[in-house]
Amino acid sequence: MKNSNYLSLLALLVSNLISAQGLLNKSDVVFSRQDSLRGSVTKERAWWDVKNYKLDIKVNPVDSTITGSNTIKYKVIDTYNTMQIDLQNPMEITRIIQDGKALEFTREGNVFFVKLKEQQLVGALKELTVFYNGKPKVAVNPPWDGGITWKKDVNGKLFIASSCQGLGASVWWPNKDHMYDEVEGMTISVNVPGDLMDVSNGRLQDVKKLKDGTKTYTWVVTNPINNYGVNINIGDYVSYSEKYQGEKGILDLDYYVLKDNLAKAKAQFKDVPRMLQAFEHWFGPYPFYEDSYKLVEAPYLGMEHQSSVTYGNGYKNGYRGRDLSGTGWGLKFDFIIIHESGHEWFANNITYKDIADMWIHESFTNYSESLFVEYHYGKEAGYEYVRGLRKNILNDKPIIGNYNVNNEGSSDMYYKGANMLHTIRQIINNDDKWRSILRGMNSTFYHQTVSTKQIEDFISTEAGVDFSKVFDQYLRDVRIPTLEYYSQDGNLFFRWANAVADFDMPVKVTIDSKEQWLKPTTNWNNVAVSKADIKLTIDPNFYVAGFDITKEN
Repeated sequence: MKNSNYLSLLALLVSNLISAQGLLNKSDVVFSRQDSLRGSVTKERAWWDVKNYKLDIKVNPVDSTITGSNTIKYKVIDTYNTMQIDLQNPMEITRIIQDGKALEFTREGNVFFVKLKEQQLVGALKELTVFYNGKPKVAVNPPWDGGITWKKDVNGKLFIASSCQGLGASVWWPNKDHMYDEVEGMTISVNVPGDLMDVSNGRLQDVKKLKDGTKTYTWVVTNPINNYGVNINIGDYVSYSEKYQGEKGILDLDYYVLKDNLAKAKAQFKDVPRMLQAFEHWFGPYPFYEDSYKLVEAPYLGMEHQSSVTYGNGYKNGYRGRDLSGTGWGLKFDFIIIHESGHEWFANNITYKDIADMWIHESFTNYSESLFVEYHYGKEAGYEYVRGLRKNILNDKPIIGNYNVNNEGSSDMYYKGANMLHTIRQIINNDDKWRSILRGMNSTFYHQTVSTKQIEDFISTEAGVDFSKVFDQYLRDVRIPTLEYYSQDGNLFFRWANAVADFDMPVKVTIDSKEQWLKPTTNWNNVAVSKADIKLTIDPNFYVAGFDITKEN
């Protein structure tokens, strides 16, 4: 048996080496004033609270332009007279009207500063109308590198759609483009060629045929909605509907697909009621009964547009026919239907205030996939699925991005974030409590924008466990916490290495076929064991590593 001091020194060296390897991946990012104008609550944003948008646009496929207006109703919450309106190049604001008077404005990149003439009295409800036009950015790789997609279907009919998370809704319409202030409701009127249909958020209120042969579709959203959740989908659609008996009563389910895909859709979209069964069980009622649920075929993979979820997964199970978990369970469902619909709870109901906290959307929604599997196929199936996703983790940079500059963190917010939540569930060790926490989040933060701190504090408080160091480890660090251990003189010595300061997460292990809990810290602790040569196995549902110092020497 080696000397314990030697073992401690060796462990320290290994730990430092692993730490250095993890931190070498960090890189400095230089942010511009445009990043700050886009990502921060500027003085020109802070003084007014957006209440309603009335978006009225014409989509012109011939020259790929959008023209129209957005009437913004707002409440004055502080005295100021300069307003920030966001609209990205190469789109142009042509005029702005308030109380019948034209307003002066100046442009700085993607931001317009509007000088208001009338006194803005605290508590007053005001409105102005922004007129604009231009060729919006063409989506390069939607939905990740978004904008407007201009395509044609197999029959040569136009097939057009928006997608703009991260990039921002101001890529195609003028608004207060920051996530902290959700509009409380809106009307979306879209004029399109007469042989096409527009499908947007909320419920269809009206269809008007114009003398020039075009049609204007008007949709009304009665719930709060985040900017990137607003969408247009224009195509040669057919539709069908069904009713779902949910926790809040009858939910209207409407499906819009290209004509040639109707039969395939009626078979594939049977996953929608199954999704609602699972997610209402785990998360509580679908958050937008008033606006219905729609699944809309789009010319790209898909996106979580509120009450207008877009779909382009080729009518296949899995992710474009592949199982991202490698376990087989991922081929039991259509990934886009389940994942993008899961965002109705985590993204559209509970919405981040700053994109640096995008994990609130993606970690919970990625984890919802395993909860769907668990609901329909059993607990071990769900556990296998989420563990299988670990092979996709990069550990390249922290999950939380830089605040106030519209900067998201690592894509590990998906798979690593899901496994962090799965690990937290193991620590809570009470499935009823875990379910009540998920449902409690969706009721406590119903239709709200939130910060990471609010979510962290809620989970810790409801669980009765301080998870602050767990969140620090998985959200703000790139290293996999490593349980170092060795046995000597009838004792098992153990500690966390490769971890943030004072990391103290409990972990379930099996020692010589006996399951028990250890409570490691970053200092050496010990418990008595029955023999010198032990076999220790860490519960695989904890996303951690193990390192037996003894066997390495």
